[in-house]
Amino acid sequence: MPALRAFAVGAAFFILTLMSAPIQYLSIRFKWKLQKTYPHGYHRFLCRMFGIRITVIGKPVLDRGVLMVANHGGYFDILIMSAAAPVSFVARDDVKSWPLFGLMARLQRSVFVERTRRRQTGDARAELRRRLQEGDALVLFAEGTSTDGNRVIAFKSALMGSAETEIGKDSLGNPVYVPVQPVSISYVGLQGMPMGRENRPLIAWYGEMDLMSHLWEALKAGPFEVVVEFHPPLAADATHGRKEIAAQAEALVRRGHMRALNGLAETGREPAEKAA
Repeated sequence: MPALRAFAVGAAFFILTLMSAPIQYLSIRFKWKLQKTYPHGYHRFLCRMFGIRITVIGKPVLDRGVLMVANHGGYFDILIMSAAAPVSFVARDDVKSWPLFGLMARLQRSVFVERTRRRQTGDARAELRRRLQEGDALVLFAEGTSTDGNRVIAFKSALMGSAETEIGKDSLGNPVYVPVQPVSISYVGLQGMPMGRENRPLIAWYGEMDLMSHLWEALKAGPFEVVVEFHPPLAADATHGRKEIAAQAEALVRRGHMRALNGLAETGREPAEKAA
């Protein structure tokens, strides 16, 4: 029956997305408040339909512009992060051409980046600053690629310079900068059982995996559980540059990820080999 379930869920996903696209397009076209809230509700519904159980630890910054920096295990991270908070994404430029997922990314009001060209990266950084000043919550997958979900690799700092943006003054007249909030995304359970290292590639999409065949196998694999931990925000300013912020964020995300994989996320404890 896994194949029948996968077909039913896949068909419902396709129909729901086609029905939702005009609503979100009009929301963006006429600048309705719905343009931020509709994707959040849409992805919450998708997660329930796919059987994705999300445990959220900590609180997302939502009262001002924020750059959230997270580890990345593949396309399910988009659904999960958008279900956890009303966010938009920083995505590779080629994502725009992906079937269906490219449409979803554009309707999510993603900022598309061509990382290999310095001038276009500069243009993207300016667009990021503008969106952050307008109060948007933007998610940057700072590893620059997706992984197998078992580890966190080094964060890239290039686009974190957009957080060195003044968004106001405090009560003493000192500048207030865009906060950088590290976020750990960890796949921890499959069909009600702990998800071992060997099973995470069923959910994580990385390397040269074919997108559609992986999605089909993931839907057949069944419901899964994920822990999303919002860490305390970091301050990027003239004295704490993007490289330092990237290193601090990477350390926090890695620790949160390891806690979740070791079943210690909700206790805040470190794994035994780290505690010493």
